[in-house]
Amino acid sequence: MFSLDQQATDLHAAELRELLAGMRGAFARGENAMEYARRALGRNDNLAAATLIAYDLQSGAYVQHARSDPEGKRRWCNQIADLVEPHLPAGGSLMEVGCGEATTLAGVLEALPHRPASALGFDISWSRCAHGRAWLAHKSQQAELFVADLFHIPLADDSVDVVYTSHSLEPNGGREQAALRELLRVARRAVVLIEPIYELASPQARERMAHHGYVRELKASAQALGGAVTDYRLLDFYVNLLNPSGVVCIEKSRDAEPATPSWRCPLTHTALMRSPQALASPDTGLVYPVLDGIALLCRDHAVLASAFGRPVAP
Repeated sequence: MFSLDQQATDLHAAELRELLAGMRGAFARGENAMEYARRALGRNDNLAAATLIAYDLQSGAYVQHARSDPEGKRRWCNQIADLVEPHLPAGGSLMEVGCGEATTLAGVLEALPHRPASALGFDISWSRCAHGRAWLAHKSQQAELFVADLFHIPLADDSVDVVYTSHSLEPNGGREQAALRELLRVARRAVVLIEPIYELASPQARERMAHHGYVRELKASAQALGGAVTDYRLLDFYVNLLNPSGVVCIEKSRDAEPATPSWRCPLTHTALMRSPQALASPDTGLVYPVLDGIALLCRDHAVLASAFGRPVAP
C-alpha cells in the first residue's frame, strides 16, 4: 500500500488506471514493468508513480534474495548488529528505517546478544511490510512493521533508542539534512547509518552514485545538524564495489533511560492511540487505518473521523 495522490497528479484517472493495469500485466508476463511504463507514457525518465508501482509489484524479491544467499545475508546482518549493539541498552528499543521485507531487521535481531524490548520497522510499501511480517515469523523474530514516510516518521521525539538504516537513504540525494533531522529527532541514543559513502568511494563508484542521485556528505550533514559523528568508514563487507557501504554513527546520549516508542500523528504531531482497527488522535479526530494488522501512517492516509471509537446513536 502506498499513496499515489501526490505522485500521480500529472495523470488523469483513466491514465492512472491504465498505467496500473498495464504495469501489473507486464510484470505478470515477466516483462520489465518500468520499461512498459516509459513506453506507455512516452517518457525517457521514470515517473515517480511508476517507480512506486514497480516497487510494490516486486515485493517478495528481498526475501528471495535472502533465501538465495543466506551466508551473505548473515554476514551483512551480523555486521550491522555489531554496530548497533553498543548503543542499545537492556530493555531498549530499535528501529530500521526503510525495512523493505524485514530481511535485514530479522537478521539483526537474530544476531544481537540481547533482544530489544521493542523492535520496529517501516517502509513506504504495504506489500513489502506484509512480506516482512511473514519473514519475521519464519525467522522466529518479532517486530512491529508499519507504512510510513521517512521524512515524517509517526513517532514522538526521542522515542526509540537506536535508529538505523540499511541503504534506505541511498536514493535521496539532495535531501540529506531533511532525512537526518527526522532520524535524529526520533532517536534517543544513536542513529547508525549504513549507506553508500560517496566521499570514500573510488572514482568509478562516485560516477555511478552521481548518475543515480545517491546521497552525499552524510557526515558533514550530520555535523551541520549538531550530531556527534563517532564512527565513519567503509565496512569490511559489502557486495557491490561500485556501491561501497559505509557507516556513519551519530551519537546523541549514552546515559538516557531506555526509550519506549510512542506514536504521533505525522500531520499534527499529536499523540495517537493504538487499537486493532486504527491509530487515532483524540485531540484532532484524525484516524489512521490498520490494514490486515499493518498500520498505514503516511500523512495522506489520515481520515477525519471524530466519531471513531465513540458510540453512535441510531
